[in-house]
Amino acid sequence: MGQESDSAPKIVTGEFGYTLEDVPHLSDYISHLPTYPNPLQDNPAYSAVRQYFVDLDDTVAQKIVVHKDMPRGTHFRRAGPRQRVYFESDDVHACIVTCGGLCPGLNTVIREIVCGLHHMYGVKRVLGINGGYRGFYSKNTIPLTPNTVNDIHKRGGTVLGTSRGGHDTKKIVDSIQDRGINQVYIIGGDGTQKGAAVIFEEIRRRGLKVAVAGIPKTIDNDIPVIDKSFGFDSAVEEAERAITAAHVEATSIENGIGLVKLMGRYSGFIAMYATLASRDVDCCLIPESPFYLEGPGGLFEYIEKRLKENGHMVIVIAEGAGQELLSDSLRSTNQQDASGNKLLQDVGLWISQRIKDHFSKQRKMTINLKYIDPTYMIRAIPSNASDNVYCTLLAQSAVHGAMAGYTGFTVGPVNGRHAYIPFYRINESRNKVVITDRMWARLLSSTNQPSFLSAKDVAEASKREKTPYVLLDNGFVDGKYMNEDVAC
Repeated sequence: MGQESDSAPKIVTGEFGYTLEDVPHLSDYISHLPTYPNPLQDNPAYSAVRQYFVDLDDTVAQKIVVHKDMPRGTHFRRAGPRQRVYFESDDVHACIVTCGGLCPGLNTVIREIVCGLHHMYGVKRVLGINGGYRGFYSKNTIPLTPNTVNDIHKRGGTVLGTSRGGHDTKKIVDSIQDRGINQVYIIGGDGTQKGAAVIFEEIRRRGLKVAVAGIPKTIDNDIPVIDKSFGFDSAVEEAERAITAAHVEATSIENGIGLVKLMGRYSGFIAMYATLASRDVDCCLIPESPFYLEGPGGLFEYIEKRLKENGHMVIVIAEGAGQELLSDSLRSTNQQDASGNKLLQDVGLWISQRIKDHFSKQRKMTINLKYIDPTYMIRAIPSNASDNVYCTLLAQSAVHGAMAGYTGFTVGPVNGRHAYIPFYRINESRNKVVITDRMWARLLSSTNQPSFLSAKDVAEASKREKTPYVLLDNGFVDGKYMNEDVAC
C-alpha cells in the first residue's frame, strides 16, 4: 500500500480499487508518543460486549450499492474505541464549543461528550467555551461535569451559547495553548468545520499534542458524505406540525391556501421530507428545483386548478427557493452574515403577496391565504428520541477518536456505520436534493404537482449530477445509473 506525505490528504490505496481517505493522527507530526491501555477494558459496562475495540484496519465504504465489476471505491476509517489510547485520563483537559445557528440536539451532544469522557475514560476536566469561537478570546468558560449537564438534553438551544463569525485562528490556538487544553470538540455547520480545519492546521504547525474533533451540525441536512445531520429528524417532525396547522386553516375557509416556509437555504431536504411525512401538501418548492409563476404550467395556473378541484391548497416552500424570481428591488446584494452565508430575502412573504395580487387583480378570484413561518420554533425545540440516540453515538464516536489520537476529523454515519472523515471532505461541497432522483419523484407523485421542469432544466440538473439522465417522451426521467442512496 502507498501513502502520501503528512502535509497532503492521507490517501491509502490497495487492491481492487480500494481507497482509504484517512484522517490525521497526532503521531503524524509528533514522534515517540507513548500509548496507554484503553480504560474501557476495565469498564464494567463493557464487560459483556464480545468485541468492544475496533480493529485498526476497519473501514467504512462510502458507496454501499455497487456492481460486481466495480472497484471497491472510497472508504473512511471506522469510528469506535481503540485498544491503545494516546492520552492518560488524568492528563486530559478537554473543551467543547458550539457555533452557528441553533439546532435540536446541541445540548444532547454536549451532554454525551462530557458523560462519555467521564464515564468511559475517567476524564474529570472538561471546559465549555461560552459564546462560540468568540468565547476563546474571553474568560467566559463553564466547567462541565456529568452533574451540571445531567438534564440539558431536555432543553432546546445550547447551554454554552453560540455566535457567528469571530474566527481569529491565532487567538483561538493561543487560548487553547495557554489554558493547557489538549482535546477540542467543535460542534457546528460547514463554516464552523472550515474554521475547525484551520485551527487544526495551526495546532499541527505548532506541534501541539491537541486533538481536534468536529461534530457536524446543520438543520438543513446539507453536509456531504454523512447519511444525515443531527436535528434533522426533529426538524422534520416539528415542520409537519406546522403543515398540519396550515392544512386545518386552508380547509376551514373558501379557497383557503396554507403557505408554510421552512428552512433550506441551499438544500430542500426539510421541505421534501416534511411534505412526504404530511401527505397534506399540494405543492413543495425547493432551491434545487426551478419554478415559474405565470403562464401555462406555472405555479399560478396550478394553484387555480387545485382550488377549483379541492377548494383548498397547502404549499410548502424552502427559504432558498425562488430567490432568482425576486425583483431587483427586493433582491439583496451580495451581503453576507457573520458566517459568510448570503443574506436571503423572505421568499415566503414575497410569494404570498404575489399570489394574492394575481388572484385579486388578474383572475378576480377570492382566495384566503394564511402564511406560517415556524423557523425559530423548529430550531429551538429539544431533539426527539431518534435524534437523542443519534447525538449520543456522534458524541461517543468523537470521544473515542480523540482519545485514540486521531485529530483533524469530523464524525458521522456513512451507510449506517460511524466513521472518521477528513475535514476537507466535509467542506468541499454541499449536499443537495437530486431532483432527477427517485425520492423527488416520490414527492411529485405524493403532491401530484407539476415538476415545473423543462427539458433544458433536466439536462442542466443531470449535468450537475454527472449522471446520464434522459428525458423520455412521456416527460419522465430515465438514467443509466441512478443514485441508489435513497432508492428502495
